[in-house]
Amino acid sequence: MTHPTPSARAQQVAPFLVMQVAKEAAALQATRSPGAPRMLYLNIGEPDFVAPPVVQAAAEQAIRAGRTQYTPALGLDALRQRLSAWYAQRWGVEVPPQRIVITAGASAGLQLAAMALWDTGDDVLLPDPCYPCNRQILTSLGVSATTVPTTAATRYQPTPAQLEAAWTARTRGVMLASPANPTGTSIEPEAMRGVLELVRRRGGALVVDEIYLGLSFDTRYGRTALALGDDVISVNSFSKYFGMTGWRLGWLVLPEPLVPVVERLAQNHYICANAVAQHAALACFDADALAEYERRRAAYAARRDAFVPALRTLGLAVPVEPDGAFYVWADAGARLARAGATDSTAFVRAMMHHARVVATPSADFGQADGGRFVRFSIATARADLDEAIERLRRWLG
Repeated sequence: MTHPTPSARAQQVAPFLVMQVAKEAAALQATRSPGAPRMLYLNIGEPDFVAPPVVQAAAEQAIRAGRTQYTPALGLDALRQRLSAWYAQRWGVEVPPQRIVITAGASAGLQLAAMALWDTGDDVLLPDPCYPCNRQILTSLGVSATTVPTTAATRYQPTPAQLEAAWTARTRGVMLASPANPTGTSIEPEAMRGVLELVRRRGGALVVDEIYLGLSFDTRYGRTALALGDDVISVNSFSKYFGMTGWRLGWLVLPEPLVPVVERLAQNHYICANAVAQHAALACFDADALAEYERRRAAYAARRDAFVPALRTLGLAVPVEPDGAFYVWADAGARLARAGATDSTAFVRAMMHHARVVATPSADFGQADGGRFVRFSIATARADLDEAIERLRRWLG
């Protein structure tokens, strides 16, 4: 029996290594002998906090009331208005609700934005390191992703000069994240302004992943790129700050002329975002829920303040302290030999087996680091983070 042949486009998309590592760790955990220590998962960027009770109750109420049918492709008007008000309240930026499109998670938002902006054969500039799915989504659409190597000196964010040098006749835009996955670092405000000026001058588009903006710890960086002009495209999500990962709900903020373009694409590709999730998300902006989200943001900052110095005492350097999100980008170069590893992929595998701690190697995020870095997610209980440090101390000596 013959089977259909996968498309060339599909075969160009690389696996999401974060999930591959998670599968390997789960398989190792399944073979655990009685009494052996459990695996500590510091690999997946998923909050250990879930949706607050008021949001869960709103979902239950929506189901009981039968509010489970299709919504408009652009999303519930009420939710778009709540988000508009939140931008004014939290960020001091006026974002009219008609520029906001509710999407099936930030991933769907990125897909819609990319389909609306770029054609097969176009090229988009991204930093190295960066979130791998951003590259792979572009690849799956026939758009090439050119990565620009970054260093600690620029907070692992590209400079306008670097992007200018990398721009070619095929380049049609720049995609940034601030705060970024995997580094937890934000771009300098003046650098962001310079990138936008470059994109405008070149006739391209600037797409900024702001899904961790709500989890910014430093007022210098905790500002939305939307304040720079209504031609900026922002991708955002209810997953991280609002703790609604599996609900698959996000949003885009677009220049108004792009809204009907994205609406047509959404109608055909997704119809609409999850209706129950949209009704539940209305409760995210209740005063009690917002107060809870701020308590959680403070908890993430406290975890960072404890975990980063502890890693450094183990010889795992953290060149730039994260100013947001819940990631720590650590240089394991000085400890590779001790672990019998030649790169961070082997280091992470050894760490799983010997310390029973799971992290993600840098190979998932780019090549600029030379294969030395490890991304730790601190989106887990403080007790688990403390235990992970103690296990790594015993293993590394």
